Amino acid sequence: MKAIDKADGNNRKIVVKTDGPYEVSGSVPLAKEIMVTDAEGTPLRWEHGKEIPTKETYYLCRCGHSGKKPFCDGSHMQKGFDGTETATREPHQDQAELTSGPGLLLSDVVGLCALARFCHRDGDAWTLTEKSQDPNCKKTAIEEACDCPSGRLIARDPKTGEPFEPEFAEAIGIIENPHTKLSGPLWVKGRIPIEGADGKAYEVRNRMTLCRCGRSKNKPFCDGSHIAAGFKDDDVLTSGKK
Repeated sequence: MKAIDKADGNNRKIVVKTDGPYEVSGSVPLAKEIMVTDAEGTPLRWEHGKEIPTKETYYLCRCGHSGKKPFCDGSHMQKGFDGTETATREPHQDQAELTSGPGLLLSDVVGLCALARFCHRDGDAWTLTEKSQDPNCKKTAIEEACDCPSGRLIARDPKTGEPFEPEFAEAIGIIENPHTKLSGPLWVKGRIPIEGADGKAYEVRNRMTLCRCGRSKNKPFCDGSHIAAGFKDDDVLTSGKK
């Protein structure tokens, strides 16, 4: 794992449309991302699922009401969707609370939490960071932070501040949890630029999650509201795996 440099040489980006969908351009790959859990529902790992055919430019539902999820069908107009963006454009590092350990530094921006809960596997990431003089604790803390789809958690080298990051190609994942039978946010990977409806860019990051249930209080980013809302894609358990 290493810091990921911004990809260049393409026109891939996501634009948040005013009270409407996400406009995705540049032939960005789209696929299901399945949360694999144990019998109690504790997340264990991610499994790449079904690839979804797209065009060079496509539109993903942001209001949660489309009958053609994950794509927009214009339902936001009928429902009078208020997609006002409330998220800060302040860089992650400037917002983060820090947990320091002897072998690891953990940056944490609580407001970005998508409630994926990988950070609680085999001991929570914060406690493991504090015990990071133990190589196994350090390794697990890094894994838990890297499995966080929203990038709420970033594990860093305490000496250099460099992040430990998974190497993602540019893509969008549609998060599904078969254990709860609920659908999650859009997982944006590989430093794809995101532009707000006002034309201003958000910080470019290796991993982020965008709300697609329409209920986040931190639009356009996910804040975990899909869980309380019981949000489901119509084909959540029937689309299968690749």
